[in-house]
Amino acid sequence: MDRIKEKMNSLRIEADEASSKVEELQKQIKVLEQENLQKEHEITSLQHKNQQLETELEKAETKAKELKDAADVGGNQLSQNEALQRRLQLLEDEAEEADKNLRETNDKLRQTDVKAGHFERKVSALEVERDNWEAKFEEMAKKFAAVQKELEDFQAEIGNI
Repeated sequence: MDRIKEKMNSLRIEADEASSKVEELQKQIKVLEQENLQKEHEITSLQHKNQQLETELEKAETKAKELKDAADVGGNQLSQNEALQRRLQLLEDEAEEADKNLRETNDKLRQTDVKAGHFERKVSALEVERDNWEAKFEEMAKKFAAVQKELEDFQAEIGNI
């Protein structure tokens, strides 16, 4: 009988957990449906915007073609166009030259950075070497002082004899 009660309690607990899980999943479904609806609205909005932009593009292309036709008709406009094209060519040449100078300057900067890194490493190595020599010097100075003291003690003993 106790087994049956325990089994029933465990089944109730499982049923409660299952109900909770179902509620959670239903909430998730609602959230996903709302997100889906928002995405659909966004798609519709973007499609409308795309249509408007295509219409504007067609208008702009038509206007550009009309202006180009008008420019072809006018001889004065043609000479201006040629002058502007020459100026554009000059500006492009200057831009290419500036770009070339920029690349060269960047290469030189990279080389300088590499050299600076090399010298920094060299300085670090020399500083370590200097520290080692200073440590050796201090050690030798201590040994010298000890030998000097021994010598003085030895001289004092010899002087006493």
